[in-house]
Amino acid sequence: MLTILINWHLLRKTHGPAVADARAQYPRIAKYIEGGKGSGGAWHLPSTWTETPNTPVNDVVAAAQLALNRSSNDPSGHLPHSNIPRIIHQTWRDTRFEKWRPKYQASVEKWLRVVEEEDIPYLFWDDAGVAQFMRTFEPNLEAEFYGLPSPVERSDVFRVLVCKWIGGVYVDMDTEPIRSPTEWIMPTDLIPWTDQKTSKLYHSTQAVNAIVGIEADTNPDTDTYWRMGYFFPIQLTQWAFAFAPHHPVLQIFIDRLHETIRLVTRDQQLLPESEQSGRGLDWVDPVNLTGPIAFTDSVRTYLGRKADLRWNALTGLHDDGKTKLVEDVLVLPITGFSPGSARFRNMGSKPVTDPSARLYHHAEGFVAALESESRDGQVLPHSVWAL
Repeated sequence: MLTILINWHLLRKTHGPAVADARAQYPRIAKYIEGGKGSGGAWHLPSTWTETPNTPVNDVVAAAQLALNRSSNDPSGHLPHSNIPRIIHQTWRDTRFEKWRPKYQASVEKWLRVVEEEDIPYLFWDDAGVAQFMRTFEPNLEAEFYGLPSPVERSDVFRVLVCKWIGGVYVDMDTEPIRSPTEWIMPTDLIPWTDQKTSKLYHSTQAVNAIVGIEADTNPDTDTYWRMGYFFPIQLTQWAFAFAPHHPVLQIFIDRLHETIRLVTRDQQLLPESEQSGRGLDWVDPVNLTGPIAFTDSVRTYLGRKADLRWNALTGLHDDGKTKLVEDVLVLPITGFSPGSARFRNMGSKPVTDPSARLYHHAEGFVAALESESRDGQVLPHSVWAL
């Protein structure tokens, strides 16, 4: 008993200063994450939304529902030129920010500065909040969701689901804003463009319902993309995107996941019982199951059906990296969500100072994946392409 008391006292002495230092260094996290936390995470909503007694907000799901309802009924509740709710989502396992990785702390603090300056609704989902969300919005998917092999894959799916049901802007913890999401769509992004190979003109007059960004932009006539570890010559990132609620891309992603799970389960059951172990979902590469390959394929499928898009026409290698609007999907060039990446591999990425840069990605997710998940003694990261 004495040993327990001594250890508790020592822990208390070291924990106190750490929390105090973190509060001083990251005042907005202290205000909006620590000070705004409740059941399921933390949130910031405009004060006028919660002034009336008939709008109690006791948990993050209630906050999300209120944000969706208010943004739906207010034209100013959308990003300019779009139907995308003016809401920012982030997720992490807990709200104990003093224990987060330093890069996460610094990046979230910068996002919260944008939230504070523009009074943007902000939802931070911890593990309990994700569970609340699944029970509320996707009870039929809950078993499959928690049957996924790792937290990384569940995070991949959750970001899709939260945009499906609530809509808004999703950004990873290791991203930091260069421009506020309210400035992500400019009039110059909406001008017509031409497929340089087929001369097909794309001239959409629709409001933007989705914003996605290119992570890999390579010459499809060479083997560069697969030598660099990509599945598609033009591959999209998942560390940031934005959608209007119920966008078809998001349902295509979920349907694709359902089908993959069905096929893997079927094939596993066809094997002799002695060989079934280790041949379930944990045998499927995460980037194909829920990661960038799955997400890119979902967007590619939608635009192929909707606009008969030649996918490789989205390259920015021949037009100095122009943004391209296809139907209701705005495709940002590699600099949009991956500025400054030319130091790793040159695919047309420009510096963070370029006007087309929206956010910067620190690629901390790779390290976090290494720390969080190991299967059979072998670590399987979310994406080697995040480096």
